[in-house]
Amino acid sequence: MSHVADVVAYNPDGQIALLVEAKSRTGTSRSWATRMRRNMLAHGMVPNAPYLLLALPDRFYLWRNAGNTPEMVEPTYELAAQPFLQPYYEKARVAPADLSGQSFELIVASWLNELVHSGISPKVPEEQQKLLLDSGLLDALRGGTVALEVPA
Repeated sequence: MSHVADVVAYNPDGQIALLVEAKSRTGTSRSWATRMRRNMLAHGMVPNAPYLLLALPDRFYLWRNAGNTPEMVEPTYELAAQPFLQPYYEKARVAPADLSGQSFELIVASWLNELVHSGISPKVPEEQQKLLLDSGLLDALRGGTVALEVPA
């Protein structure tokens, strides 16, 4: 059975707000992320969602209202992932380089659950907090739910 995304976050009304594809790859670029998004959309039935996040251990590539057609669209936002995910790496007692794909998905889902219920950790540097707030993602998710491996 195929799945819509590795992680799906819903708004409080139960509508898909965010699709997340989690990859344990590091050292990527905006152009790599742009191609990855196009390929994901070209090879799968991905529903339209206000946000799409390509989550990597070192980078978050976030698209806002980019649609679901397989076009070359650069990420709307690019953020360092480490400030958001470091507490989860520490709790799991694992280095990002040692994570399996499934373990990384669980870490991303845990972070999103905290984001949905508690907001951004005050330990995240202000510049990174501002980027996430400016994206509108936090408001879109607040009070929603998070699910792993949602089937198509």
